Amino acid sequence: MKMVLTQGASVLAVSLLALAGGQSAAASQDEHEHSHDHNHDHDEDIYAGYFEDSQVEDRSLSDWEGDWQSVYPYLENGTLDEVFAHKAKHEGDKTADEYKAYYETGYQTDMDRIVIDGQTVTFHPDGDEERSGEYTYDGYEILTYEAGNRGVRYIFELAEDADGLPQYIQFSDHAIFPTDADHFHLYWGDDRDALLEEVTNWPTYYPSDLDGQEIVHEMRAH
Repeated sequence: MKMVLTQGASVLAVSLLALAGGQSAAASQDEHEHSHDHNHDHDEDIYAGYFEDSQVEDRSLSDWEGDWQSVYPYLENGTLDEVFAHKAKHEGDKTADEYKAYYETGYQTDMDRIVIDGQTVTFHPDGDEERSGEYTYDGYEILTYEAGNRGVRYIFELAEDADGLPQYIQFSDHAIFPTDADHFHLYWGDDRDALLEEVTNWPTYYPSDLDGQEIVHEMRAH
């Protein structure tokens, strides 16, 4: 799926380092509150990628604060087969096996767990030691996809040089204004612009305290 960049946002730039090997593909506060006065009558349209540029707002890293697990292992062990069967029955443009192949490419990652605490992001790669770094907000970008719908990438940049960490991380969770995420797709690597071109591999994370069946329930609810 092709996309084009249609708009940038405010940028806080800091120069930094990169994740060893990269990825082909993704404000600390004790009480997370949002004092914005929104009309959210069209949340379903927004989730589907239909919104006006004027509706998009900056977000802080606290929107994604928490302990998150990759859903890829649940695809590999067959737990998500129920989700793909449900999609095949109700969406109808692919078979269950075709959906599984599509999400196999989308979800694939060796980053099993990610913990976000304040401005600190800790990566837990499969079979390797964890690495932590502080990330600062670097604006958002609005992407227009070939199908006509759009998405927003919220971008954060590594604040200080740290070995083995990506220079940029980019969140996509279907929201376009401050709100607590219930899951997200994450892109990471050294090249900010190149990451914006990545639309086939989108490692996806749900709260670590959910088991496989609870994730299935959440996915089917969308």
